[in-house]
Amino acid sequence: MENFEQSIAEILEVETVNLEDELNAYESWDSLTVLSVIAFCDQEYKVALTAEEINNSKTINGLLELILSKQNA
Repeated sequence: MENFEQSIAEILEVETVNLEDELNAYESWDSLTVLSVIAFCDQEYKVALTAEEINNSKTINGLLELILSKQNA
Protein backbone atom coordinates (compact mmCIF):
# COMPACT_ATOMS: atom_id res chain seq x y z
CA MET A 1 0.00 0.00 0.00
CA GLU A 2 3.01 2.29 0.19
CA ASN A 3 2.66 3.44 -3.43
CA PHE A 4 -1.14 3.68 -3.38
CA GLU A 5 -1.38 7.48 -3.45
CA GLN A 6 1.31 7.78 -6.13
CA SER A 7 -0.43 5.19 -8.31
CA ILE A 8 -3.82 6.86 -7.92
CA ALA A 9 -2.23 10.21 -8.81
CA GLU A 10 -0.88 8.64 -12.01
CA ILE A 11 -4.30 7.22 -12.89
CA LEU A 12 -5.88 10.62 -12.24
CA GLU A 13 -3.13 12.33 -14.28
CA VAL A 14 -2.05 14.69 -11.48
CA GLU A 15 1.19 15.23 -9.54
CA THR A 16 -0.14 14.35 -6.08
CA VAL A 17 -3.37 13.46 -4.30
CA ASN A 18 -4.63 13.85 -0.75
CA LEU A 19 -6.62 11.14 0.98
CA GLU A 20 -9.45 13.61 1.65
CA ASP A 21 -9.83 14.50 -2.04
CA GLU A 22 -13.14 13.65 -3.65
CA LEU A 23 -12.71 11.38 -6.65
CA ASN A 24 -15.21 13.19 -8.86
CA ALA A 25 -13.44 16.51 -8.24
CA TYR A 26 -10.66 15.49 -10.62
CA GLU A 27 -10.94 16.67 -14.19
CA SER A 28 -9.93 13.24 -15.50
CA TRP A 29 -12.56 11.36 -13.44
CA ASP A 30 -14.77 9.46 -15.88
CA SER A 31 -15.80 5.91 -16.72
CA LEU A 32 -12.42 5.09 -18.27
CA THR A 33 -10.65 6.25 -15.11
CA VAL A 34 -12.95 4.02 -13.05
CA LEU A 35 -11.98 1.10 -15.29
CA SER A 36 -8.31 1.96 -14.75
CA VAL A 37 -8.86 1.90 -10.97
CA ILE A 38 -10.61 -1.48 -11.27
CA ALA A 39 -7.69 -2.92 -13.27
CA PHE A 40 -5.11 -1.39 -10.92
CA CYS A 41 -6.79 -2.82 -7.81
CA ASP A 42 -7.13 -6.24 -9.40
CA GLN A 43 -3.53 -6.36 -10.56
CA GLU A 44 -1.84 -4.68 -7.60
CA TYR A 45 -3.96 -5.84 -4.66
CA LYS A 46 -5.85 -8.88 -6.04
CA VAL A 47 -9.13 -7.16 -5.16
CA ALA A 48 -12.18 -7.11 -7.43
CA LEU A 49 -14.10 -3.85 -7.31
CA THR A 50 -17.17 -2.66 -9.18
CA ALA A 51 -17.67 0.79 -10.65
CA GLU A 52 -20.53 1.32 -8.21
CA GLU A 53 -18.32 0.49 -5.21
CA ILE A 54 -15.65 2.89 -6.42
CA ASN A 55 -18.10 5.71 -7.03
CA ASN A 56 -19.73 5.11 -3.64
CA SER A 57 -16.36 5.39 -1.92
CA LYS A 58 -16.43 9.15 -2.72
CA THR A 59 -12.85 10.00 -1.63
CA ILE A 60 -9.39 8.56 -2.15
CA ASN A 61 -9.37 7.50 1.48
CA GLY A 62 -12.76 5.84 0.96
CA LEU A 63 -11.27 3.92 -1.95
CA LEU A 64 -8.32 2.88 0.19
CA GLU A 65 -10.65 1.69 2.97
CA LEU A 66 -12.71 -0.25 0.41
CA ILE A 67 -9.60 -2.04 -0.86
CA LEU A 68 -8.45 -2.85 2.67
CA SER A 69 -11.88 -4.17 3.66
CA LYS A 70 -11.94 -6.46 0.63
CA GLN A 71 -8.41 -7.68 1.31
CA ASN A 72 -9.36 -8.59 4.86
CA ALA A 73 -12.66 -10.25 3.93
